[in-house]
Amino acid sequence: MAEVRRNARQNHIALAKQVLDAVLEHGLRAGDHLPEQRFSKVCGVSRTPMRAAFKLLESKEILEWREEEGFFLTVAEPDALAEAARGLEDMDGSLAARILSDRADRRIGDVQSVSGLVRRYNASRHMVLNALKILSRDGVLTQLPGRAWAFQPMFDSPKAIDDSFAMRLTLEPQAITAPGFALDPKRAGLMRGQMDELLRSREGAITAAGFLRVDTDFHGLIAECCRNRFLRGTLLTHHRLRQATQKDTAIPDFRLRQALEEHLDILDSLERGQFDLAADQMTLHLRRSRNRRSEAATRGFAPMMRGPRR
Repeated sequence: MAEVRRNARQNHIALAKQVLDAVLEHGLRAGDHLPEQRFSKVCGVSRTPMRAAFKLLESKEILEWREEEGFFLTVAEPDALAEAARGLEDMDGSLAARILSDRADRRIGDVQSVSGLVRRYNASRHMVLNALKILSRDGVLTQLPGRAWAFQPMFDSPKAIDDSFAMRLTLEPQAITAPGFALDPKRAGLMRGQMDELLRSREGAITAAGFLRVDTDFHGLIAECCRNRFLRGTLLTHHRLRQATQKDTAIPDFRLRQALEEHLDILDSLERGQFDLAADQMTLHLRRSRNRRSEAATRGFAPMMRGPRR
């Protein structure tokens, strides 16, 4: 019975995603009516699961229910709908997290089949395929010819992390100096606010997981602002893989704060259009970050020098 409930929930999530896709595809606007019967036909389901999907979107404040009228769209902005879709994927991602955890702990091998994962996790094929799609989007998995899936190299050893830094030292400064680089001022402002908030927190309050999330968001922003599609794609995939598979490392609070200050220095230079300076700062930042990782691994905390914040 519990498995039936889980499968039903997965179907409701999948249907809710289809609704969001339809809203975007047809350019619906806030206040538009979403008839259950019409969406049931489009999605090929009865009205009962469609109602459950609508209620799920109502709980996310995307739809509202009006007595004797039905469901109406309250949010239609593409960014807000994309954020809602990511929230649904998070709900859908519990199996993906279990698969990733088992791979990180070496409980499953590098190559997996859908049928093997169905048996291992006692899950439906639909749930497994959704989980694989999430992991594939994050750059963790690649589908091989046939029906097998292969895990990409993960951040599961000091050597892997060092190789990551070596690659980033080559590509991230180049992304900044590539022709056409343009910083997104709105996103940069949001990033600055998040980092300032962390820096204002009490000593010891910055968690490794919280820092990694902000760090990958910052470096992902730099990648997205690059106009070289190959640099951008390579770096974005790599940062998604970092966020998905890199384990927390116990780095002292003052080291994390130094890294955040370095992020802000780079943003300062980018906002002034000093791209060559920002690229040099990025190189220094990545070298220092690699040293911080080495120090954390050996529990050595050698002093580091940096310039004052402007």
